[in-house]
Amino acid sequence: MAQGRSSAMGLVALVFVFFGLLELSTATTYTVGDSGGWTFGVSDWPKGKKFVAGDVLVFNYPAGNHNVVPVNADGYNSCSVPPGSKTYTSGEDRVTLNKGDNFYICGFADHCDAGMQIQANAA
Repeated sequence: MAQGRSSAMGLVALVFVFFGLLELSTATTYTVGDSGGWTFGVSDWPKGKKFVAGDVLVFNYPAGNHNVVPVNADGYNSCSVPPGSKTYTSGEDRVTLNKGDNFYICGFADHCDAGMQIQANAA
């Protein structure tokens, strides 16, 4: 009887792993700004999109002309980069969304103020 119970528990664990992998495989990849990429005036780009935790945002831009900085709400609202912030600079940056609000700005002077900022809320 103990062996039957052990097999059933193994099957339950396998089902949980399967559904966990299924959830990971359903992540969607979005290109920020669509064909225009990460540039000025993209702040409205997330409107109407339904993001979920694990979705990936791709920031395409000419390396050296812009960057991507994940910030908190204060950094987003003030267009300021907190000291020690991670900064992406490759021009083809991939960022995975966390559950809740996710904020990104361009850290180059005046770029955020010109609309290079997005807020994406992930369920």
